[in-house]
Amino acid sequence: MLIIYPPLSKGCEPPAALPYLSAALTAHGHSCTICDMNIECLQHILHSTEGATDTWSSRAFKHLDNNLATLQDLDNYHNFDRYGRAVADINRVLEIAGMRLNLQLSLANYQDNEKSPLNSSDLRQAAKDFHANIFFPYFSEKLEELLQQEHHNHIGFSLSYLSQALCAFAMIGYLRVHHPDITIILGGGLVTTWLSKPGWHTPFADLVHHFVAGQGEKPLLRLLGTEQKMDHLRPSYAALRDNPYLAPGFILPYATSTGCFWKKCNFCPETSENNPYRQVPPTTTAADLMSLTKATKPILIHLLDNAISPSTLRALSEQPPGAPWYGFVRIDAHLADREFCRRLRASGCVMLKLGLESGDQKVLNSMNKGTDLRQASKVLENLHEAGIATYVYLLFGTPSETRKEAERTRSFVEKHHQAISFLNLAIFNLPISSDEIASLQVTDFYTGDLSMYRNFNHPLGWDRAEVRRYLHTTFKRSAKIAEILRKDPPIFTSNHAPFMK
Repeated sequence: MLIIYPPLSKGCEPPAALPYLSAALTAHGHSCTICDMNIECLQHILHSTEGATDTWSSRAFKHLDNNLATLQDLDNYHNFDRYGRAVADINRVLEIAGMRLNLQLSLANYQDNEKSPLNSSDLRQAAKDFHANIFFPYFSEKLEELLQQEHHNHIGFSLSYLSQALCAFAMIGYLRVHHPDITIILGGGLVTTWLSKPGWHTPFADLVHHFVAGQGEKPLLRLLGTEQKMDHLRPSYAALRDNPYLAPGFILPYATSTGCFWKKCNFCPETSENNPYRQVPPTTTAADLMSLTKATKPILIHLLDNAISPSTLRALSEQPPGAPWYGFVRIDAHLADREFCRRLRASGCVMLKLGLESGDQKVLNSMNKGTDLRQASKVLENLHEAGIATYVYLLFGTPSETRKEAERTRSFVEKHHQAISFLNLAIFNLPISSDEIASLQVTDFYTGDLSMYRNFNHPLGWDRAEVRRYLHTTFKRSAKIAEILRKDPPIFTSNHAPFMK
């Protein structure tokens, strides 16, 4: 089997699913090849695009290799101006390449001005017009090379983001024309969301033979006629270890769980999609990470969980993985223990991502977040004192919020600005499969049969336009908040934030 991660997404670390799927198939006696087509296509387009005449673009093309080298040297992350200039110039090369084909292309996104990944008809057209895709010259040659090396009867695509969909279907279209006997399988986070949509009926039956929701190991093995015998296998990164990722060293992605152990938050896809929670035993996680660290020598470990469990955090504090690490956690009592935070830092924890969402307790209660703001203050204080950076996520425009509650969030952030290293500001989107949708007046959010969200009339009149205006004219103009926002790594955001000082 051949498993492909298609363009385009941030090319700073290996796609996590492929090493897990490869390990499972290989352990059960099936040959498996994995290919990160994302980073390969990115590198190809960067080095095959011809220059432009304006001053900025000319500089960007001239210094491309130096700028790529800048992102692969940790010292440059300690000089924010140098880092930011390198990212902007690399991104400029992609912008120029995209403009020539009416695309908005960047290091983090692929947007076609004529086709939308939210329309199944546009995805089908992308499959039909595969030769027009910007990455066609590379992926067609690479696919043929992979198929010549080994005869693959099955090819799977791991599709996580909307920005990958049009390119994935272009590759599927190519394969259906040139290799019609190959079985095409589509899985990943975006596909899981599609399959959870109420009344889902696939519009791609003639293009894709099988769709896989959630973890793919067991379904893939069954498609190959094998029952899964081992529940947990250590992922293998050997095939991806030497790819030229845009980072100052190898970043090791690892999931200590799937799903969410809390799974109570209103409007959360984990709740509406009813994804099951499965945790790797903490002792197994600790052993895996120690072994993988020795094998791959990562500069950073990225724990991929929706929320790392307290038991896993304890295990890591007792058995450090041997490399710096970061991940998402819930604001809970264990982080309110100052000594525990110090032990986490001693174990290598350099940053924790926190889904605070709001600085108003009533809003948090209405969302069933299970977060106490007094405890959140203590957690931020403890992490700051321990030397652990914080990447705090805020969500504006939820059904129970008005400008008054948003102002309380602003006050909370200003009060704790020294303990907040980075901020992510988002405007609330209503998932199309949310249970709470029945209590709101809804309209279409995006046109397209694959849209994942619905628009709604805010019950308190705090609509998206007002929220957006508030963020730009008030929230972001706070001197203390602006100082935090200026530190956010452009484009790569939380993926590169652990390297910043």
